[in-house]
Amino acid sequence: MKYLQRIFDVLLKAHLNAMGAVLIEGPKWCGKTTTAAQYARSIISLQNTDHREEYLATAATKPSFLLEGDVPRLIDEWQDAPMLWDAVRTKVDERGLPGQFILTGSNAVDNSKIHHSGTGRISRMEMLPMSLWEYGESNGSVSLMDMFDNPEKEIFAQSELTMEEIIFSACRGGWPATLNLKDNKAKLLVAKEYIKSVYKNDISRIDGVKRNQKLTRMILKSYARNISTLAKSTSILSDVTAADNIECSRPTFESYIEALEKLFVIMDIEAWCPAIRSKTVVQSRPKRAFCDPSIAVAALDLTPEALMTQLKTFGFIFEQMCARDLRVYSAAYDGALSYYRDRYGLEADLVLHLSDGRYALIECKLGSREINDGAAHLLQLKRLIQEYNEKEKQVPLREPDLLIVMTGGSMAYTRPDGVKVIPLACLKD
Repeated sequence: MKYLQRIFDVLLKAHLNAMGAVLIEGPKWCGKTTTAAQYARSIISLQNTDHREEYLATAATKPSFLLEGDVPRLIDEWQDAPMLWDAVRTKVDERGLPGQFILTGSNAVDNSKIHHSGTGRISRMEMLPMSLWEYGESNGSVSLMDMFDNPEKEIFAQSELTMEEIIFSACRGGWPATLNLKDNKAKLLVAKEYIKSVYKNDISRIDGVKRNQKLTRMILKSYARNISTLAKSTSILSDVTAADNIECSRPTFESYIEALEKLFVIMDIEAWCPAIRSKTVVQSRPKRAFCDPSIAVAALDLTPEALMTQLKTFGFIFEQMCARDLRVYSAAYDGALSYYRDRYGLEADLVLHLSDGRYALIECKLGSREINDGAAHLLQLKRLIQEYNEKEKQVPLREPDLLIVMTGGSMAYTRPDGVKVIPLACLKD
């Protein structure tokens, strides 16, 4: 199959040109190995069943042997032999050259298994499932970074995806494995198999702790019911234990959540707490989120047909879709997502921060009837920041560079008040 270019290709090349080794992290099945293989000149996979035992035995006694080969050398699922981390660091020091190794893995680094952080030798980049643009469904008529660079530029474009197609895309997810499939039912099955793999295998393999499959499944389901909300951990735990009289203590629940975060399944969005209101007014709990919207759909056993009649529910899933794509499009600029919400009802569903200090306030509104409300929130929040700066002139807050309402609609345009209305299926990096 022809390789589809990923936005992370540019990022990986930059890391290889700058550092001796690159660690690509992210959820399983998001395409880490396939992308890394485009740049590797030799590959070793620690999960190759024909050689796995030999590789692990070698890694335990003489890990440097596994590092010999043309560079960049790809070491896939390196975390199965964590001693390779220090071996890679040492080899990078010896050679003193960039672009020597690419490490891929679906687990966050377990720092207890390594002796050195790798700082200055091994850089990290986080990969995600495919965005609509990478998948070929967004027409890319609006560039996120061009809007940041030219905030006054008028926007006018049109999405080519119908609401039915957007719903199907969210249910299918951004999994590269679905690209090969012709049948829509088969495409939807990939996300279901993904979460099945998580609760049957990965949740226990991540740190060697045996975990209950049913409990994991119920946690994923409860999390899915609370995506794009500020649900408390205690509320999710209560929801879990209310089902079939499942018993789960708070420490046990938190250990499961931590494991799902290490697997990059859960990717909560932190609060943005600027000083424009009292700290007691601004919400600070994380917003519940997955790495891909299809996980929520699969966990709840929803279908595209069901969601077409439950657009309020799909609105929460659509926000997850927006968060995934914005994370992908801003990756080369060290983008970070947060949200703003206070007890007076003022909110920005997402706040996209770039490494140079620029940021956008974003509302995610599925239908056109909600656009005015979303724009009003963003404009009010901008006014609050301006009023704060009038009072606190010595330490002013940066005003937002962009105000964006992301929609599932068809038209991209700039409103007279400066708010940009952008269909998700028009956006690219």
